[in-house]
Amino acid sequence: MQKSSKIYIAGHNGMVGSAIWRNLTAKGYTNLIGKSSKELDLRNQQAVGDFFQNEKPYVVIDAAARVGGILANNDFPYQFLMENMQIQNNLLDASLQVNVEKFIFLGSSCIYPKLAPQPLKEEYLLTDALEPTNEWYAIAKITGVKACEAIRKQFNKDYFSLMPTNLYGSNDNFDLHTSHVLPAMIRKFHEAKLNGHTPVTLWGSGTPKREFLHVEDLADAVVYSIENKLEENLFNVGTGVDLSIKELAEIIQETVGHTGEIIWDASKPDGTPRKLMDVSKMSNAGWIAKIKLEDGIRRTYTWFLENVNSFKEVKI
Repeated sequence: MQKSSKIYIAGHNGMVGSAIWRNLTAKGYTNLIGKSSKELDLRNQQAVGDFFQNEKPYVVIDAAARVGGILANNDFPYQFLMENMQIQNNLLDASLQVNVEKFIFLGSSCIYPKLAPQPLKEEYLLTDALEPTNEWYAIAKITGVKACEAIRKQFNKDYFSLMPTNLYGSNDNFDLHTSHVLPAMIRKFHEAKLNGHTPVTLWGSGTPKREFLHVEDLADAVVYSIENKLEENLFNVGTGVDLSIKELAEIIQETVGHTGEIIWDASKPDGTPRKLMDVSKMSNAGWIAKIKLEDGIRRTYTWFLENVNSFKEVKI
């Protein structure tokens, strides 16, 4: 890799893509390409193919996806399945057609079975049933992992998948209808604080355990995988540490400064009981996460406060 090598980041305006862009820029990479969804519809095969023929990037990072939490996955299963497959299939096929040297596919820990042994190892993929509340997104991402594996096997290309655990950080989605648990909590506690520390109602029992990775750590892992050859197809990216949703809520509540009551609505689904990543493969390859959860949440809340007046509601 040269600092002048052309790198295309699909989804460069999103939370993950923008973090990768900042990391690469800070490390001196000078030939980064990004297109907004208005400039390039990644669901359009012809448009993607034409773009790749014109640009011929050396590295492609797929940070583009339709994402959301339990509610969004449940309400829009077709979009979560089809649009994610369209995006990744178009990017992968176009990359193969123009001989892209390295392709990094970013997925999610939800690709693993709902009741897989903990911590989640890469070899647990496709060994049991998925969590029903996000199976549409998970199935799409599994097809992306297997497509990279197929290209790697058939064409001997350096195409591989990084599976991050639950992400959070700057540029996160704080829309309460479509966001994930951590940013949704930040917004709920913040608004309750402004309304006189009113009670905050949260979904489920609070007992499921989750692992959280700051997006800047993921960006660092992606750049590490660009600069170093990974010898296998699939790598988990996480901290290797989890906590209960109740513990997470208490940390966020304290960070925000909300002093009201927390009410747990047990009529709402909990999702997977536990999702802890085994990150030993990535660690053995030379990379580990650096940002502690409490520090990451403080940084995220600071970013939220600085940008709270510019948020736009996410529409499906």
